[in-house]
Amino acid sequence: MSDAPYDGGSPGRPLRILIGADTFPPDVNGAAKFAERLAAGLVERGHEVHIVAPGAEAGPNVTRTEEHEGQPMTVHRLRSWRWYPHPWLRYALPWRIEQNAARILDAVKPDVVHFQSHIVVGRGLAREAVKRGIRVIGTNHFMPENGLQFTPFIGALREPAVRAAWKAAGRTFGLAEAVTTPTRKAADYLEKYTELTNVHPISCGLHIDQYTPNLAPRTENVVLFIGRVEAEKHIEELLRAAARVDQSLDVKVEIIGDGEQRPALEKLAAQLGISHRVHFAGHAPESYLKQQLTRASVFAIPSRAELQSIATMEAMASGLPVIGANAMALPHLIHHGENGFLYEPGNIDEFASLLTTVFTMPHDQLLELKRESLRIVQGHDINRTLDTFEALYRGEEVVDPVDDLDAVAP
Repeated sequence: MSDAPYDGGSPGRPLRILIGADTFPPDVNGAAKFAERLAAGLVERGHEVHIVAPGAEAGPNVTRTEEHEGQPMTVHRLRSWRWYPHPWLRYALPWRIEQNAARILDAVKPDVVHFQSHIVVGRGLAREAVKRGIRVIGTNHFMPENGLQFTPFIGALREPAVRAAWKAAGRTFGLAEAVTTPTRKAADYLEKYTELTNVHPISCGLHIDQYTPNLAPRTENVVLFIGRVEAEKHIEELLRAAARVDQSLDVKVEIIGDGEQRPALEKLAAQLGISHRVHFAGHAPESYLKQQLTRASVFAIPSRAELQSIATMEAMASGLPVIGANAMALPHLIHHGENGFLYEPGNIDEFASLLTTVFTMPHDQLLELKRESLRIVQGHDINRTLDTFEALYRGEEVVDPVDDLDAVAP
């Protein structure tokens, strides 16, 4: 590798980009998926991409070539420890992060550092990059309210912990020359709880052409959920709503994903008498996920804390109507009465009623919902996302490519 950094100042010239992430595949979550998809897209466009992330298993620091979404990239895996309150999360050692960041930055000499989280890896990279005059971009996928469920901060300790987490986020993101997050709602949220301004809403993006819509009438009623099976997703509301739908509709529930809530949800399904109609698929290959997206009748997302929801965009790209909680950023994707419906969080009767509406809707009306999902998701094509980040990396002015300002509340 040359000691001189790439000349990133000329439009069209390839860049050397270093992406820092506290979670990266094989981790399964939205932030990891976005970082992987962004990195692969940049490699495909001819850029040199390096990833800094915790090791997926115990072991020393290691640098190797890994393939993600069909693209080779250099991944710097840091020695990591398991965060035992969480079912699988590993973290880079905080007391070594600045030393490791300095070592990697001096070896790679990137044109730009793009960190995906302020917690450990992003903090170290941002501090050391600023010292070296390297351009820094930060993207936030984190909500302290979600992360604290895996800490001892409960009860009276919870609010001070949330405030401390936001203060830490503000310090690290304050080092970046531009800050992004997936939606306008998420940008407003970040600005509200930190002293940041001018946060760019930039969609996580999706390879829309990789999904297969099926607009034909369904022969069974299948409601699909994809995501982590954790408390923040409120999957119990989906099970309770499905149990209240008229049995003659024979509603089947498909849950793709895994997490610490799975045993409790399996027990709940049994208590509700619907175990025979609920399939917990666990972690599944991409081929199975896409097959179920094509097969399902409707996608459900009961979460209250989505900064965007890649899974919802995947469902829309598969031509599905969506039912989701009227919370956080979901109304940016789910336009009530147009491509699906929003229910008030916790209102199980309303959730069940909306499921019934979809399953009993005349086919021509259902087609309108499906076609609107396909139309809305076009604004989230991955190429628009890549164009915008390339411009940010070069220090150019950008127009935020978020096509969600016409979100409709119920």
